Amino acid sequence: MGSKVDAAPKAGPRRTRRAVLFGGLGVFAVAAVAGQDELRRAWWLLPGVGKPRKEGEVDHAGAGWTSASPANWRMADRPEDYRVDRIVVHVTQGSFASSVDAFKSPFHQASAHYIVGQDGRVEQMVREMDVAFHSGNRTMNERSVGIEHEGFVDRPQDFTEAMYAASARLAADVCRRYGIPVDRSHILAHSEVRGTDHTDPGPLWDWDRYLGLVHSELAAGGAAPAPAPAKAPS
Repeated sequence: MGSKVDAAPKAGPRRTRRAVLFGGLGVFAVAAVAGQDELRRAWWLLPGVGKPRKEGEVDHAGAGWTSASPANWRMADRPEDYRVDRIVVHVTQGSFASSVDAFKSPFHQASAHYIVGQDGRVEQMVREMDVAFHSGNRTMNERSVGIEHEGFVDRPQDFTEAMYAASARLAADVCRRYGIPVDRSHILAHSEVRGTDHTDPGPLWDWDRYLGLVHSELAAGGAAPAPAPAKAPS
C-alpha cells in the first residue's frame, strides 16, 4: 500500500511585533528580578559583611547549646547568602555524648546543626546561618540544615518515640521558618546526598511516621510561609 501524502499544515496565528516585543520584555523582567536576587546574595558574600552574632544563641526554642569546633563548620549569613531549602536526616552511629564530643574536636572535620537524643533532648552545635560540614557535599551543606539522631542504624529500639517527636518539632520549625516543603524531595536521608558513602539513617528509619509527625506539628503551628527574599542591610 502506498503512503498517504500529508496535507500542508494550516498556518497558525501570527505573532505581531508588539507581542514579540512585550514577550521579550517579560523575559528580561524575569531575568532582572533573578539577577537582583543573585546580586543581593553576592552582597552578603563580600568580606566584612555579616549578621550580628551572640554566642550561645539558639535557633530552635528548647534546644541546648554546645559550640562545635570552628574547624567543623564555615561562617555564613544564611539564608541571605545561600538559600536554605533542605533538611538532611542523619544517625550518629554512637551515643549522644560521644557525638557532642566528636563535633567539638577540631580533628573530626564534620558536624551538624543539631543532635537529637533518644530521650528527646535537642542540642544545637552550629547556628543555622552557618554551614555545617554534615553531608559530604559542599552544595548540599550550603543549602541544608543537618539533624543528627542518637543511635545506630541497625538497632530499631534506638529510634524512640521521644526522638521522633522532638525531631519532628525541630524539623517543622525549620520548615516553617524557611518555607521548606514537607516531602521526601526536601527532607532527605544522608545516604541520598550525591557523592556520599554513608548509609544513614538506614532502612529502619520510619519515613512515613516522621513526615506525618512533621506535618502534624506544622498544622498545629501554622503553615510554612514563603521564604522572604534576601535583603542587604540599609
